[in-house]
Formats: sequence, structure tokens, C-alpha cells
Amino acid sequence: MVDIRPFNTLGAANFGWLDAHHHFSFGHYYDASRMGWGALRVWNDDTIDAQTGFDPHPHRDMEIITYVRKGAITHQDRLGNEGRTEAGDIQVMHAGTGIVHAEYNLEPDETQIFQIWIEPGKRGAEPGWAQREFNDVGRNAFKVLASGRDRDQGSDALPIYQDAAVIGGRFDEGRETTYTVEPGRLAYMVANEGILTVNGEKATARDGIAISSGETVTIKAETPVELVLVDVPEHA
Repeated sequence: MVDIRPFNTLGAANFGWLDAHHHFSFGHYYDASRMGWGALRVWNDDTIDAQTGFDPHPHRDMEIITYVRKGAITHQDRLGNEGRTEAGDIQVMHAGTGIVHAEYNLEPDETQIFQIWIEPGKRGAEPGWAQREFNDVGRNAFKVLASGRDRDQGSDALPIYQDAAVIGGRFDEGRETTYTVEPGRLAYMVANEGILTVNGEKATARDGIAISSGETVTIKAETPVELVLVDVPEHA
């Protein structure tokens, strides 16, 4: 089964400096039917005004992946990590036993991000942070950006503490690809830009696309498309 969730059905909150949209229950948004998708707990679509951001706040036992769609995000944490992640690149934070961090848009214009939370397969891990440039995200192919799957060990993907993967791809208009979700797993996909069809069903930028276990989907770019896909176990 493929469930397309239009952008205008997502949870939303606007704080002036932050325009947030939630694919799953988060903060003041609650929908009992959208509590997560397997080990995927959060997918937030955030637009952050220039020279604003999230002041220091704590997290624990969560893998937090940020895919920057536009602009750049600057990370700071109390472990001493600091870095700036630009559009098309990602950062991974292991909350583990506990971490306090801040994220700011220090750019002259707004920044847009997808922030993805995956429940870890291992609790109580050592907290940490890393970032990586992915300017070579494949044209007309998916590339693994972050992963804890055995098959991706030794690749340049950022490691995470879960048998899951965050995958990106850019596809030219008219190109098709297939993706198979193995039994016992689930996938969730969002286009940063463009129009696509999934098994013939139309989706547009920022729509959520939930793909069920054991499903093979055919993805066609009706316009140039940039996609982010998360493949997770059904249970954390």
C-alpha cells in the first residue's frame, strides 16, 4: 500500500520566526493515526527566519537527522561540537544518554530543513554529532546519506544507531526508478521539490508518501525531483 499524505493535511504551527509542518504528531499537534511510521517518529518540515533559531534544549535516546533544503543551519552543543550545514548536506545527532544543543539560521535569508527523528535500536548510546557534504547526491539514482544497516557499513554514509537508512536522490524529468521495501520494514518519502508519481499516484513537493512493508514502488519524476526517503524497521 502507498498512502500519499498531502502537505495541506499535515500538522502546522507558526511562531513568527518558525513556520513548522509536522508529518507525525509533534508538539501541540496530535493525530492518533499519525504517531510515527515504524521506527520513524518525527518528520518536521521547518522554515526558519534569518538570524533566528532554536536556543539550547535537551534530547535523549533519539537519532536526529537534519537534511538542509535551503540556506544553512548552524549547530552548537555542550559537547563542544559546532558546524554549519548547507543545502543538500546533512547532519546527524545521537542524543543517546543526553545532549543539549542549539540550532540557528545565521544566514541573511530563510533556511528550510527536513528534521527526521528515528528511534534508536540501542538506548543509552554515547551522544555525538557529525555532518557531511553530499554535493554528489546521485543524479537519477538514490544515495545512502545516513545508515545503521549492515549493508552500508564501510560506505561514506553517516552512521546512526538503528537498522535504518536515510536516502536522497535527484531525478530528471521523465526518469523512473523502483524501490523495494523489504518485509518487516517501512519507508517514508518526501520530495523537497518537483512533481512525481508513485505507482501512478501523483504527489507534489512536501507531500508525505508512506510505503508499506513488502511493497515495490515505481517512482516517476514528472518534473525534476529531489527526494528524501527513510527506510526503517517496523518496530524500533
